[in-house]
Amino acid sequence: MVYEIFGFEGETLPFSLTIIDTPGYGDTRGIEKDVIVNERLLDLFRSDEGVHVLDAVGLVLKATENRLSDRKKYIFDSVVSLFGKDIEENIITLITHSDGRRPKNALTALEAANIKCAKNEKSQPVHFLFNNCQDDARVEDEIEELEHSYKVTLKGMRQLTDFIGKTAPQELGTTVEVMNTRVELTACINNLQERIELIELKQKEIRQTKEALKKLELESDERTTVEVDEVYKEKEIIHCGMWLGIFYQGAVCCDVCEENCHYPCTMAWTPGGCEIMKKNHCTVCTNKCHVSNHVKENQRYVNKTRRVKKTKKELKQTYELEHQETKDVLRSLERETEKFDQQKNDWLDEAYEYVVRLQQIALNVNSASTHVHLDFLIEKMKERGDTRKMQKLEEIKSREDEGIKKVLGYMLGRLKSAAGKQTVKHAGWPRF
Repeated sequence: MVYEIFGFEGETLPFSLTIIDTPGYGDTRGIEKDVIVNERLLDLFRSDEGVHVLDAVGLVLKATENRLSDRKKYIFDSVVSLFGKDIEENIITLITHSDGRRPKNALTALEAANIKCAKNEKSQPVHFLFNNCQDDARVEDEIEELEHSYKVTLKGMRQLTDFIGKTAPQELGTTVEVMNTRVELTACINNLQERIELIELKQKEIRQTKEALKKLELESDERTTVEVDEVYKEKEIIHCGMWLGIFYQGAVCCDVCEENCHYPCTMAWTPGGCEIMKKNHCTVCTNKCHVSNHVKENQRYVNKTRRVKKTKKELKQTYELEHQETKDVLRSLERETEKFDQQKNDWLDEAYEYVVRLQQIALNVNSASTHVHLDFLIEKMKERGDTRKMQKLEEIKSREDEGIKKVLGYMLGRLKSAAGKQTVKHAGWPRF
């Protein structure tokens, strides 16, 4: 929600205000709702008529909190991880339910959680105190207490407006790049996992084919068959949001590569509006196809196998090697396996570059949103023996603290909760 307050310049306020509220982080509706909040912020920051500079980012915390709950840590992580490094000095804390004294508990909680934000001359998080007593009944004999709360809040508001007036506003170019890179990294990793799964299934089929050809080479009966796991792709229906006949929450798929390029895509009405499209080409699918080869719909591609019986001739036809000798076919299949290995390496390097770019520009690179991707990439770099890149990724991951672990635990709990609820609603189809 964006609120515009203007027309009071020189009176109540020394300037007009644009206030962006982000309700919904960490609520019970599921992780997917948080993704929508992030993507709508991205849309707001990058649109011509949107918001292009920020004076302050306010994190709200009660004065009495002596530790951040897992939910609060998750919310702060979600917000801070959106921004570029240049926003750190503009991130402040708005402390509510204050009695006007130094909020020792809240400051201790912030420092323990290692929240990246502006610091004052005492190296404490920059903070402002408020107490509007909005939930308290107005009782006549409490007028003095209410007046004190009013003075606390008025002082906090004056200090906040003074901070905004003196602090340089930050343009959001780097932040938009961070947000875009996170979307691209997530889409790239998801697509990469599916492609690697497909390649490993094909490599398994090749191994079965090689073994079958060796077996059939000794068979005189041309009708003799063997069984192999044939790999194929199929589109499956997914749960999507629709408005006016358009899937605003669905999957962007490439029908040339037969791949899922961005799922879930929650903002773009058409493939051309999706964040993964650059200069009318996809940044995710294998062939970086033109946007015209993509669709956004309520289906996505799924890798599958089926057990089939094949003769020697049919096995060779599968790889268009029908008229070659068995030994030549085996060599061709070996080259095919090596080609798949090279493709996997190229794709892993592409994903790695996204992480490196985030490290350069993001205020909080090792957030919950990238943690699971780091685990995947570290495992794959280890498998291929790339010690240098594996160590680089482990170095980034090693900066995690207990807060990240709690955030991940909170996310897992929400996913399980959402799965349980949606299993009932959607006949066994969990919606995340």
